Amino acid sequence: MRLSDLWRRATPKTPARHAADDAPLLTSLFLLAWAVEARDPYTGGHLWRVARLSRLLAEAAGLDRAQVARITIGAFLHDLGKIGIPDAVLGKKSKLDDAEYAVIKTHPEIGHRMLAGHPLAALAEDAVLLHHETPDGRGYPFGRRGEEIPLAARIVGICDAFDAMTSTRPYRSGMPIARAMEIIQGELGRQFDATLGTLFIGLQQHPELVHIVGHSDEGIPLQRCVSCGPVVVRPRHAVAGDTLYCPACHSEYTIAAHDQGLVATGRQDTARALAVAPDSALIGRLVGENLAAIA
Repeated sequence: MRLSDLWRRATPKTPARHAADDAPLLTSLFLLAWAVEARDPYTGGHLWRVARLSRLLAEAAGLDRAQVARITIGAFLHDLGKIGIPDAVLGKKSKLDDAEYAVIKTHPEIGHRMLAGHPLAALAEDAVLLHHETPDGRGYPFGRRGEEIPLAARIVGICDAFDAMTSTRPYRSGMPIARAMEIIQGELGRQFDATLGTLFIGLQQHPELVHIVGHSDEGIPLQRCVSCGPVVVRPRHAVAGDTLYCPACHSEYTIAAHDQGLVATGRQDTARALAVAPDSALIGRLVGENLAAIA
């Protein structure tokens, strides 16, 4: 049976909706997800990357336009529950101890509770609640196995793990794409769904993949703070002379002329760094790309 057929059997039918009515609702969810990501100085662009990777994998699995859109939306919202994780744990610069890891493991259920009752909850609840479940039953929060894990959660779980492996953290550099794919290959049937994982490995040569890894938006590579290491995210609409801030140490940068990267000014400004506006253009594109497909 094709993956798309499994999806149709597992997904409850919902009444037709009007995209214009749902646009503000979806925008509000995306803004909330963006606010969660803005708290973590080490994962700038993570939600965008996981959403784009999940779209690629869903398309490779032969899912239709509406299914692909639902998975993309769920992928962008998958870490919603991290809003309930204390800053001391979420922003820790070293590896988490067992107690801290136990706190992190609560974020799927927190996110699911946040979605409860929302008119668009069905679009994302599988990805939010179950993206850390694994085929071998060792995942969380419920230890589900194999096809007990919804297709959306299996797709987002692979893409979330891949982005974590290829992203730089304070205690390690991001892995090359090839090495991350080798790890996925070695965990097929255990941490990662075997069929979907094989499809994802097959995307290694896809031209779009290299434009997702290490980027925070299409054509916008991540920049690193020269003072402390976390990423500095440049909005797509930013131009030469605009000011950006490191989300961790609040060092100030300006965008160099002729798009030649960032220039450190030597100043810090905590107030302005904390007052950075959401990237409404990116969120607007995500809403426009996906909402019509699921209406």
